[in-house]
Amino acid sequence: MKRTRQENRKRIHLRIRKKISGTPQRPRLSVYRSNKDIYCQIIDDLRGHTLVAASSRELNNAKATKTEKAHQVGKLIAEKAKSQGIETVVFDRGGYLYHGRVKALAEGAREGGLIF
Repeated sequence: MKRTRQENRKRIHLRIRKKISGTPQRPRLSVYRSNKDIYCQIIDDLRGHTLVAASSRELNNAKATKTEKAHQVGKLIAEKAKSQGIETVVFDRGGYLYHGRVKALAEGAREGGLIF
């Protein structure tokens, strides 16, 4: 039986997660992309805690495209991470291709000062 897109993405994400893990010194920046919004979290996997989170729902810019919003979310998560003392992270693309909104979020986070 053929797998759905969600099942394929989940399998790819599990394969990525075997190799990537967040530590207190270098937590994981996880990305989730829905049809309307984009969400990201900085996670310490050893303790199982979300340290910082941001999403496009927090933004007030309703006229921006989804890619522009993703870029702004990247800057927002970097700003929040800096206030928590987090400078370096491991990027977890969540099984999505590094393209479009995911790439825009990563570039925004880099512009905001996160290192990965």
